[in-house]
Amino acid sequence: MESQNISPTSPADQPIITNRRLSLFEALIPIIALVSMLAYNVYIYGDSAVSGSNQFILILGGAIAAIVGFRNKVQYEAMIEEVAKNIKSTSSAILILLMVGALSGTWLLSGVIPTMIYYGMQVLHPTVFLPACVVICSIISVATGSSWTTSATVGIALIGIGSTIGMPLGMVAGAVVSGAYFGDKLSPLSDTTNLASAMAGTDLFTHIRYMLYTTVPTLVLSLIIFVFLGLAQTTTGNAEDTAVLTAITDTFNVSPWLFLVPGIVILMIIRKTDPLIALLAGTLLGGLFALIFQPNLVAKIGGGESLDFVSAYTGVMNSITVQTSIETSNSVLNDLFSAKGMQGMMGTIWLILCAMVFGGIMEAIGALTRITDALLKTFNSVFGLFASTVASCLALNITASDQYLSIVVPGKMFSKAYGDRNLAPENLSRTLEDSATVTSVLVPWNTCGAYQASVLGVSTFSYLPYAFFNIISPFMTLIFAAFSIKISQLRERKSAIN
Repeated sequence: MESQNISPTSPADQPIITNRRLSLFEALIPIIALVSMLAYNVYIYGDSAVSGSNQFILILGGAIAAIVGFRNKVQYEAMIEEVAKNIKSTSSAILILLMVGALSGTWLLSGVIPTMIYYGMQVLHPTVFLPACVVICSIISVATGSSWTTSATVGIALIGIGSTIGMPLGMVAGAVVSGAYFGDKLSPLSDTTNLASAMAGTDLFTHIRYMLYTTVPTLVLSLIIFVFLGLAQTTTGNAEDTAVLTAITDTFNVSPWLFLVPGIVILMIIRKTDPLIALLAGTLLGGLFALIFQPNLVAKIGGGESLDFVSAYTGVMNSITVQTSIETSNSVLNDLFSAKGMQGMMGTIWLILCAMVFGGIMEAIGALTRITDALLKTFNSVFGLFASTVASCLALNITASDQYLSIVVPGKMFSKAYGDRNLAPENLSRTLEDSATVTSVLVPWNTCGAYQASVLGVSTFSYLPYAFFNIISPFMTLIFAAFSIKISQLRERKSAIN
């Protein structure tokens, strides 16, 4: 997610709620009910399920969890308090979503996104486009420490390029997500990287070095798959490419100077500027560059015949807040050059809030720790311990709908077990990242999955089969555990220190 420091009020310091009255069967009832209802709802509504019906299903799932809680003497006030805490924890994510909506609007109006598409089409050959997406997003996410910022900047442009050359958008989004989460795992600026090392009790850079053993092979495998997928795709020819490029230059004033806007935003993130401030700066710069480079378009969006103060204000403000569509001579670009502004993010925010209701009640009744504790008791080997950790992280990403909780709860619950097995803490921190961090984006109602689907304009289920880095990562960590590859022991670590 976005880069931020782990503070005293971070998820790492929140107490874990236990409930000895709750049985494992009772803890699983809300999950079984939720998954069943969501499956049927998606079957009925398809991709449009995220427009509202899934949100109500999450509320119903929360109600079922509350009934289980009432049967086990959990007070209503305690549940509401936990829901409030969960919603508060997403406040930063919600504000970032709003700012991303605003940024996408001004970047479209200013010509930043069309310019990135224009030059990108000439540089990125279709046969290498997919692996290039992975590499580009990997570099940006390592530099910024933020998968969210990566998707909101170069990710949007890459989706645009992929659309114009006829590449399946699910594949493109899968490549963007794969690269973005590579950096989210490895960058010392990433909040999840810091959180995982803190929960396991290991040094940040020891954690990062140890992750390289599983992360680099996973990235290489993903790149190989994307290379073959790229070679197998039939994309548009030179004539179609020329028509698209001409349509862009006929509508926008294309200039390399427009790259200053995303460049400044990325530089601000690298220099550890708060993401909200960086995105706000990017939005304002987009508006300013729109006035400089696209005055006629601003006037048109603002409802005026020529640019004056009123049409300039209205045009830029409309691009920030509501849907903005810019017509070109190319039908593909007409579908692409439409930004929804802050208003367009409300559906995703609605989904996140409802997911936090379900996750908060599940946490309040002690169901999350009950499930994790059951997984903890099932293993009787080192591999079983790793497998239980992975399963716990996956379950919490689905049930708690929050990337942080899927790191914090297993981190706290499994820490002692790893020590008892004489396993160094970096084993736990790596497993948390290989399973919790990267799979959060594969769950449509998780904050990460909802965000990426909204920003990239591609549903979670569409990009999920192609998010190879995210899919392979949990299996890679299990393979290392099964064959005892790079499993650090406490004695070995102490000897190395001495």
